[in-house]
Amino acid sequence: MGDYKQLTAWQKSMDLVEEVYVCTRDFPKEEMYGLTGQIRRAAISIPSNLAEGATRAGVKEFLQFLHIARGSASELETQLLLAIRIGYLPTKQNLISNLIGVKQLINGLIRSLKEKQ
Repeated sequence: MGDYKQLTAWQKSMDLVEEVYVCTRDFPKEEMYGLTGQIRRAAISIPSNLAEGATRAGVKEFLQFLHIARGSASELETQLLLAIRIGYLPTKQNLISNLIGVKQLINGLIRSLKEKQ
């Protein structure tokens, strides 16, 4: 598939992971193995699955990993919305907007690859 680092979806999801780490830095310490850990794992899962899928042998495998990345993005969105609801995060429209942008990029990749099949 080529160099995954050239994928805009991977680049933007790496930016998102960095932003998530900064935003969760001030979460309560008792959440380190709870919500903080879950949010960080979901975030890092997105570019990780993009990278793994892009280096697989075929389109079908790449699509599988794109679907996993999209699922992780939805999981992250749910966790961030919960963090906002319980007051751990201020309303972070920029963070949510960036996440939605990553999901749109992943959806675009899925559409593009399905057309090639």
